[in-house]
Amino acid sequence: MSETGTAAQGAGGEHQLKRSLGFRDLVVYGLLFIAPMAPVGVFGTLDAKSHGAVALVYVVATVAMAFTAFSYAQMVRVVPQAGSVFAYARAGLGNGAGFVAGWMAMLDYVLIPAVAYLFSGIAMEALVPEVSRWVWTAIAVVVTTLLNLWGVRAAARVGFLVLAMEIVVLLVFVVAASVVLARDGAERGWLSPLSGDGTQGAFALSAVVGAVSVAVLSYLGFDAIATFAEEVTGGSAKVARALLFCLALAGVLFVAQTYLVALLEPVSSARLAAEPERQGSAFYDAVDASVGTWLHDLVAVSKAIGAAFAALAGQAAAGRLIFAMGRDRRLPKVLSRTYSGVPRVALLVSAVITMAAAVWAARRDDGLDHLVSVVDVGALTAFTLLHASVVGWFVVRRLGDTVSWWRHALIPALGAAITIAVIVEASWTAQVAGAIWLAVGLVVLAVQARGRRSVGA
Repeated sequence: MSETGTAAQGAGGEHQLKRSLGFRDLVVYGLLFIAPMAPVGVFGTLDAKSHGAVALVYVVATVAMAFTAFSYAQMVRVVPQAGSVFAYARAGLGNGAGFVAGWMAMLDYVLIPAVAYLFSGIAMEALVPEVSRWVWTAIAVVVTTLLNLWGVRAAARVGFLVLAMEIVVLLVFVVAASVVLARDGAERGWLSPLSGDGTQGAFALSAVVGAVSVAVLSYLGFDAIATFAEEVTGGSAKVARALLFCLALAGVLFVAQTYLVALLEPVSSARLAAEPERQGSAFYDAVDASVGTWLHDLVAVSKAIGAAFAALAGQAAAGRLIFAMGRDRRLPKVLSRTYSGVPRVALLVSAVITMAAAVWAARRDDGLDHLVSVVDVGALTAFTLLHASVVGWFVVRRLGDTVSWWRHALIPALGAAITIAVIVEASWTAQVAGAIWLAVGLVVLAVQARGRRSVGA
């Protein structure tokens, strides 16, 4: 075992997590955070940007994110700690890089649950308009926080039931869509979800690549599995397998559902591009027009419940990251306290921050746009440092048993190139928000370094 892993396990009991999760629990948390029907909200945008080749976009995005999953699998085996990318960058690149990776990942882990809670609030307001969306949002935060405080195992059990519901709804959609296609035929060509619908000209690879920069948002959260490395029974290899399995399963689900709904979509990609107000509801509209309102409503209810539990998984991951940074004295030490193996202080801090962001956004008409515009930059920056940490640990520091140039150099380099390219393609608002958050983190790091030098003197 690595020296960092040994140090983590040697921490006092009040700063130690309880091992109680199995392979299924890890996959449940990963899929809950991702959400099996994540493409529902972005289908119209991707269809318009890719000229109709939306299923191909998810094929490419799955392959692109596989590089990141592979780098996670390499590092979780040698640094099996709760801090995930914070621990990996610290081990492979040094304390400063570790702090930056954890700081940037924190932006992602705090804001993605806020977005998910807001989605839940919006859906519930549509069902019960007498109650404001911010009230529903706050209720979702309180309920899922209580589950997380109860313990990771209990939350995983409830999460499994919610995930099963989402999978059943997805299967109902697949069967219903297949029946309609067999009976009435497709609105578009059978290969159009992979080659484009031809309404915006010939197939354009650049259009697909541009859409991939949006599609990768659907996958953010699978990496949360790595934050539970200290709570797994049976070793860190189980975490690595769960990471790769979760990403592959999500990719299959995403490609299947976008392929089917693209065939049912009566509106061309050119029209969606010309009328962006249609994009947000394109998935629902296609289902409503081809299958019926009953399926539209079923998908909407599933998304409302599923979004709240996606936030539960994200809040749990954020709590583990904050716990690990507190244990390493990169955040206040009190954040690393545990009660019956549950990092309740870190979870409560995460919940308060997420509650503030989600309720603030719920009370504004443009709140969702503000949140969505910045959620990806933190994760993608952390992913880039993750790839660099693989090279640092295995190639530069030579701490692994043997160096494999394709596993420890080529794949991480390609993965870093992909994440940097996606950051470049991100919106200007997202880039500015990420830069500001990074600047604040660097100030905090500089203050900590100065304090440590003063103590040493």
